Amino acid sequence: MPDDRTYATVIAFFAAGLYLALIVAAFGLVSLATDTEVVADPAMGPLVGPVMVGAATLMLLVFLIVLGTRVPADRQRVSPGVALGVGFACYLVYAASGAIAGSLADPGGPLRYVLFAFAQLGGWPAITAGIAAFVVTLLYQLVLVGRFRQRGRPRWPWERDDDD
Repeated sequence: MPDDRTYATVIAFFAAGLYLALIVAAFGLVSLATDTEVVADPAMGPLVGPVMVGAATLMLLVFLIVLGTRVPADRQRVSPGVALGVGFACYLVYAASGAIAGSLADPGGPLRYVLFAFAQLGGWPAITAGIAAFVVTLLYQLVLVGRFRQRGRPRWPWERDDDD
């Protein structure tokens, strides 16, 4: 794997970690501010929330790795449209994974879990997950563009050649 692809993959993992931290912090702050729960239905169980966050984080990680490794270094751009698509995908995966996780734990009433997924789509946690994915994807693209245009590590003024 060339250096550019290795760099993009490593940065993608750090960006996914940032995304996870942003989601956890945003969920905590918004939950405190609005006095609501992230998963409002206590019958869904304690693992549905972490599964939803994990699925959205994994979706973001896959998209970032694909974005960073498939596009050549000299063609990397900051693309808000792509970032919006990634945010929308994480938004949908967040809601759908909660329904899937709930139905695997209790396969008795599938309609209940479909309704749960649709209820999540209109809730602030799913919207927050999508917005955070959008922002992190933009930052990821910005980091890649800055690195690849610079052609190497940052240099101090005394490290530069005098021929410039």
